[in-house]
Parts: sequence; structure tokens; C-alpha cells
Amino acid sequence: MGSHKKVIIALGGNALQEAKTPATAEAQLEVIKRTSEIITDIKCCFGYELAITHGNGPQVGRILLASETAAEVTPAMPFDVCVAMSQGYIGYHLQQSLRQSLPKRYKELPVVTLVTQVVVDKDDPAFDCPSKPIGLFYTEEEAKKIEAEKGFVMKEDAGRGWRRVVASPVPKRIVEIDSVRKLWDSTILIIAGGGGIPVIEKEDGALVGVAAVIDKDMAAEKLAEEMNADILLILTEVEKVAINYRKPEQKDLVAMTVEECEKYISEGHFAPGSMLPKVKAAMMFAKHAPGKTAIITSLSKAVEALKGLTGTVISQYPARGVVEV
Repeated sequence: MGSHKKVIIALGGNALQEAKTPATAEAQLEVIKRTSEIITDIKCCFGYELAITHGNGPQVGRILLASETAAEVTPAMPFDVCVAMSQGYIGYHLQQSLRQSLPKRYKELPVVTLVTQVVVDKDDPAFDCPSKPIGLFYTEEEAKKIEAEKGFVMKEDAGRGWRRVVASPVPKRIVEIDSVRKLWDSTILIIAGGGGIPVIEKEDGALVGVAAVIDKDMAAEKLAEEMNADILLILTEVEKVAINYRKPEQKDLVAMTVEECEKYISEGHFAPGSMLPKVKAAMMFAKHAPGKTAIITSLSKAVEALKGLTGTVISQYPARGVVEV
């Protein structure tokens, strides 16, 4: 696709759906059209070889909700199937939008969504302590009944009611990685949506889906490792990572070394489920690939961040403030 520099783009939820817009497919498509324009900007400016990963939190929640609501009419879908469904329809919207925006400003390129399985360890400690809430809210009485009938783990969620919780295990292997490599230099790939469909590998090699949520930033990091990417670009709602976030002494960070990431994580600067997994994923990539770069920034500042003008650069060694392009 032109350049030999490989970039993995991890899209946050704001790239797919605005918080205050209606939760409809039409509203999502409008947001994704704007996101596709920014991805096209990146392709136009740098000619990078690209792969895209994305979250699916609200989308998979709605699929699960619809499935559970209709359970009296048709059996509810297992959670791993809901993840697969979300990969398909988010990927469809991204494909459609990119195929419209790319020819107008760059050139026509194939865009393909790959339904992606990600292997997790059946003995991952996360399975002993499920923490990721999914699906409907229930009263405590209803939750206890569901626990007894279905064997789900139910926990109270921030005073809003009781919800099912599932594990968030560490991704170990992307099952379709050989197909990714074969398609890579001719295609823009949309891979590991929602962190990938979580599967465990049995002794005979068979794969079995499990009820879990793989963090999409960790899945993007695993993809960046396996594809020997040059840049892991994590796009979120803020322009830079900050310590003492939303406090009078807040400090935005231009760059962090792996050592500084570890220090700030140990000091509790990054919120679990928000900035913490992003910083962890960026740190893991920089640690795995010395000389390569992870960048965390906002969707709207992606091009400027790749030029070294903004964002937070995470690297093994102190950064010079500019990302090579």
C-alpha cells in the first residue's frame, strides 16, 4: 500500500458513537463517517500501511440487551456470539465509510473486516474475579435468582443496580494472524473489534468461545507486536495523557518512558477502565519493541500527533519530542 511503515490504530468509543447522540445505527454511521475522514487524512499525509481495531462497549451491550429481552421468544445468544455480531456491524460501517472517503482524496483501496478470535488462558486469574459489567440492570432479588438459575456472577454496579460481570483476561494469541499477514500489504484491515472474540484452546486444538471481554487496547498491542508494527496509535477523548487528572496540579505529558509509565501506574494516576489500559498497552508495546513508538492522543489530533506536534509519546527511552515520519 505504498509505505513500509506499519501503524495499528486503536479507535476509542468516541470514534464510533458520541455519548449524547441517539444509540441508533444511523447515528453511529454519521460519527464513523467523520472518523473515516481522519483515517483518510492519515493515509493521505503519510502513506502508512494501516490496520484498525476498535471498541464495542455500547454496541455489544445493546446486542446483548436485545437478545436477553427477546429470550421468551428466542434463546438468548451467548456473549461471544454477541461480540462477533458487533464486530460485523461496526466493521461494515467502517468499510462503507472508508470506501467512500479514500477514493475522493487518496485512491481506492480494499477495506476488509476480519471476524477475529483471540485466545485467552483458561487459567487467567481474571476468570476467578470477574469485574467487567455487561447487559441489563437488575434488583438484588432478581440478580440472586439469575445467579442461582444461570450460574452468572452478579455484582452491584455503582449504586445503579445489579449486573452480570465477566472476566477481562489478557490476550495471548490472535487466531487469524496468518490471514492478516497475507492481506496486509494490499488491504486496510479492520481487526479484533471489541478486543476480539474471546476463545480458549482445548487440548485437541479446538477453540471454544467464553463469556469474557478482552480490552481492545491490549488486543491492539498484541496485534502490533505480532505484525512488528512501527507505531501503535491509541485514539481516545483527550489530547494528552495527564497525571493528577482533573486536579489543580494536573500535568499533561508530552512523553513517557517505560520506566515513567511504571512509576505513574504504581502511584495510581490512571483510572482503571479508562486511561490505565491505554497506558499499559502503550508501555507493553514500547517495552517489547525498543526503538518503536506508541502514541496516545485524541481522534481529532491524530495527524498532528503523528507529526510530533501533540499527543503523548511512549517509548523505551526518552523521546526527542518528534515522531519520525
